[in-house]
Formats: sequence, C-alpha cells, structure tokens
Amino acid sequence: MQLTKTRSVPLAALLAAEAMNVLDATITQVAGPAIHANLGGPASAIQWFGAAYTLPFAVLLITGGRLGDLLGRRRVFLCGVAVFALASLCCALAPVTGVLIGARVLQGMAAAVVIPQTFGLIKVLFSGPALAAALGWNGPVVGLSAVSGPLLGALLTDLVSWRAAFLVNVPISIVVLVAGRLLPENRAGHRVRLDVPGTVLASLGIGLVVYPLIDRWSWSLFATGAAVLVLFGFHQRNRRHPLVEPSLFAHRGFPAALAASTLFFAVMNGVMLVVVLHQQLDEGRGVLASGSTLLPWSGGLTISSWVAGKWLVPRYGSRVAFAGLTLLLAGILLAIAGPLPVALGIGGLGLGLFTVPFFTAALSVVRPHETGSAAGLLNAVQQVGATLGVAVLGTVFLHGHSVVRAFSLAAVLVVATMVATALMSATPRRP
Repeated sequence: MQLTKTRSVPLAALLAAEAMNVLDATITQVAGPAIHANLGGPASAIQWFGAAYTLPFAVLLITGGRLGDLLGRRRVFLCGVAVFALASLCCALAPVTGVLIGARVLQGMAAAVVIPQTFGLIKVLFSGPALAAALGWNGPVVGLSAVSGPLLGALLTDLVSWRAAFLVNVPISIVVLVAGRLLPENRAGHRVRLDVPGTVLASLGIGLVVYPLIDRWSWSLFATGAAVLVLFGFHQRNRRHPLVEPSLFAHRGFPAALAASTLFFAVMNGVMLVVVLHQQLDEGRGVLASGSTLLPWSGGLTISSWVAGKWLVPRYGSRVAFAGLTLLLAGILLAIAGPLPVALGIGGLGLGLFTVPFFTAALSVVRPHETGSAAGLLNAVQQVGATLGVAVLGTVFLHGHSVVRAFSLAAVLVVATMVATALMSATPRRP
C-alpha cells in the first residue's frame, strides 16, 4: 500500500494539526516577554502564557483519546480543530493578560481532543509498510515544528506583532478542516461510555504530577498526583466501560512502550533546552542565533525519519530503533567534548531512526477497541516526559551552568530508553 493521493491529503491534514500543536506549545518561549510588555500584568504571567496551554493539554489527553472511541475520531478531530481555531483568534485579539491566558487554556483543551485522534486515524488510513511510511512523516513534522516554534515566534514578534504568532493558526485550521473532510470515520468496535469518575481521577492525577514540573517543584504535590494515579489504576479494574482499556496492560509490551516514550521525549526536549540555554547564557548569543544552533538536530531528524519510514523499517523492523538510540547516545556524548553542530546532527539522525520504528511497534500491539486509550496514553506520557526533561535537565544545567552534567544525565536516560525498548521488542505481538 503506497501513500496515494486519496490518503496523502488527509494525512497532510493530520500532520498539519500536529504541527500547530507543537508550534503553539513552544512559540511563547521567546514571545512571552513582548506579550507581557504589551498586555501588562504580574511577571509570573510570562510563565503561564506557555503553562496555560501545556497543562490542560497534558491533563485531558487520555479523555480526548476516549472521546474518539465514543463519538468517532473524525468528528472529534474536526470539532477540536474548529475550537482550536476559535481559541487562536481569541489569543490574537486578547486585550488583557487574563483573556489571553484563558484563551490559551481553551487552546490546550482543544489540542488534547485533536492530537489523540491522529494516531488512530493514521492507523485506519494505512497498514503494513505504508503505516511505517506515514509515521515517517510524523517525525520530521514534529521535530521541525518544535525547533521552528521559538524561531517563528521571534520572527513574527520582531517583524509584525506577537498577535501574528497566534493568528497564523486560523488559516491553517481552515485548510485542515477542508482537507479533514476526506478522513474516514472510525470509532471503537463495540459500544463504550465515558467513565466520568475515571476521567476525574486521571485528570486530577496527571495535573498534580505535571503542575509542579511546570510552575515550581513540589514533591508533596507530585507524590499526591502519583497516589491519585495509582487509585485511578485500581478504579479501572473490572470497570465495564473503563477510560483506559485494562487489556493494554495484559502484556508488558505497551507499558514498556509508555516508559520508553517518557524517557525518549525527556531526552529530546531536555537536550534542546540545554543547548539553547548554553548558547544564550554561556556563549552570549541572541535568541535567533541560539535557536538556529538546533538546525542540525532537526535536520538530522527530518532526513532519518523519512529514510527510516521509506526503506529501513520495512526491511529491518524494530532493529532500526536500537540503531537510532545508539546514534543519539553517540551524539550526546560527542556534544560533551566535540563540535556541537556535528554532535547535534548525529543525535538528530538518531531521533528520526528511533521514532518511526518505535511508534510502528507500539501501535502494532494495539487492537481496534484499544486505539483511543493507547493514543491518549502515548501522547500523555510524551507530554509528561517532555516536561520532566525540561525541568530536570534544565535544573541540572542552571545549577552551576554545567553542560557536562546535563548531557551526562541525558546519556543515562538514553540507556534507560534502550532497556525499555528492549522489553517492548521482546514481547510477542497479540492477535
């Protein structure tokens, strides 16, 4: 099965939606001070321009995935994109800080509904080698969006206004809505209902875990969130309509995939932050110059994702993932003492070689009625991992401006990712 025109257009719509999510999650990193100078308010509002988006996004991802099972993934996807466009327009027109933060919350909620549907709909559109090829485009889009977010925010803020950074979402959303009409409808194979108590427990638990990582470290809140998530796990047992399908955890393959995803995205996002901070604080470079340092990182990811999806994964399967992690580890170790652009290029190649076979393998163990739960969980742990990586590696670097310590810890996390991936690969596929 090839990426035919009838499938490439809806795939482009799904990828565009993912790109908007990543861009909006990162674009206020550099635009925040300009927004604050224009709208006023307390200095702490600068941090919440980003956190108001990422927190509800992380909290509602599992529920968003389940809504696709319940109401239909195409319908939920299109409704979410429409709300996202409206929220983006509200951000662009916000007269005061409070309105902007409220609109950012609405954006994050809409993204939490949209993003879990992309995995399920890609799996409906493609199968076999074509699935790996389709996922091969996901890595470049997400990687380039993550790097382009701060750069685009800086350019639009300097050349036009910070409001333009949000306004660009509106025409993109309209194009996605038009192209999204070609998506097939898909939902769980059996009748499901939304587990309201489970939704409350999952949202509360994830919120309590993620909040102290975004705002300020609080072990008590973090521990409380972990305890609530354990309670959520017990609540899901023997539920007729669980929020998360317990069958996903019947074999160790999917839990191992969740662990690997958490660790991998902690490394990916944490290293990006450390590089930018090092360039600005230690090397004295400006915003655009420090952001451009990441181009070899994103360029390597773009090239290797496409190559992996088109040729390597169909031929060598999950072994490509271990090759990717090996290259990523080599790049991080080289960055400690070697030329940074070369090291980031090697690490970027490793990122792309890992992501395509990883998501292909993770989705291969998921049965149709588990798709919503699986997509929500995979995206939720990505967000938690990314936030954890930024918090931990960023703190290690800032505590003495030690690039060596931060990159050394990142190397340890890559080794842990290898172990989790090995556990996932060693699990036989379920019928």
